[in-house]
Amino acid sequence: MTRQGPRSTRALIEAIVAMASAVFALLAASWPNWIEAFGVDPDHGNGTVEWALPLALALAAVVLGLMAGHHWRIHRRRAVQSEA
Repeated sequence: MTRQGPRSTRALIEAIVAMASAVFALLAASWPNWIEAFGVDPDHGNGTVEWALPLALALAAVVLGLMAGHHWRIHRRRAVQSEA
């Protein structure tokens, strides 16, 4: 089996966490009252927490995705240089 490219564990972990953050952001945004379903009402019904959390998760997904791409490119560049 041939390797198709260098592997960067850090980039892989960042990409997985970015995807998980994006999925949780979409879930939290699509179900606005999910916190109240667990019997907790931290914002007393005004919805601030229900919108702040998906926004924070979406921001984390974007930042982690960018970091994963950056670390993947660094790792790939080093692998190409070491082969030469």
